[in-house]
Amino acid sequence: MTLQTIDTGFFKLDGGAMFGVVPKTLWNKFNPADERNLCTWAMRCLLVEDGNRLLLVDTGMGDKQEARFFSFYEPHGEASLVTSLHQAGYSETDVTDVLLTHLHFDHVGGAVRRTNGGLRPTFPAATYWSHSAHWQWAMHPNPREKASFLKENIEPIQESGQLRFLDQDSFPFSGIQLLPVDGHTEKMTLPILKVGERTVAYVADLIPSSAHIPLAWVMSYDVRPLQAIEEKARLLQQAADENWVLVFEHDPVVEAATVEMTEKGIRIRDKGPLASLI
Repeated sequence: MTLQTIDTGFFKLDGGAMFGVVPKTLWNKFNPADERNLCTWAMRCLLVEDGNRLLLVDTGMGDKQEARFFSFYEPHGEASLVTSLHQAGYSETDVTDVLLTHLHFDHVGGAVRRTNGGLRPTFPAATYWSHSAHWQWAMHPNPREKASFLKENIEPIQESGQLRFLDQDSFPFSGIQLLPVDGHTEKMTLPILKVGERTVAYVADLIPSSAHIPLAWVMSYDVRPLQAIEEKARLLQQAADENWVLVFEHDPVVEAATVEMTEKGIRIRDKGPLASLI
């Protein structure tokens, strides 16, 4: 099994929303806000080659929404999902599987694209994987998350016949453990991958950036913040004990890191490109 990150560009979100109750005087040192209190965040996907299968984990924001929608999030940068995939040596038809950790627009938007024939899955030969409970959660959203679940990102996947559910169908990767967590949103599913002697965890929005390692640093976007803290604590303890590599989906600079226990709790030990840590 081989891994590489796929850059789909950057976007902006409110710093206070991303760091919850943590004062700006603290978080602004890690990700300085602009004059509108917006911070820049990556949308970093993971590409997994395992035998004759090619798995993409999450898909970024995509580009099919209207200009008004994008004006709220200011997507920017040279990279896009498709161009980065091509630069890695693959085409859209090479992808056999797409794992959607959850269906918020910045994780699923690139899974569907607009064509002359309407909305179609970006990866025509791929099986798209989601947790069934999360799928239902997204299709019938609560008022707090409704703006994050866009039907044009979700419904075409099911209509295409390419959708399967992680908790109901056989996921075809024996070296990947799937970890559902409920603090950020119902049944967000994190892949824990075995690469040789190393374990790599793609931590999605449980730990969106390296700055979110301290337990109390959780997002206001989390629907169950205390549960998110408990889930993060368990994962980080195991990561420290077993020397896991954590891959950060939204950190604008740091791709990956290992962690260790310190006097202040679990903190970053080594950080850098994923390739340098595995």
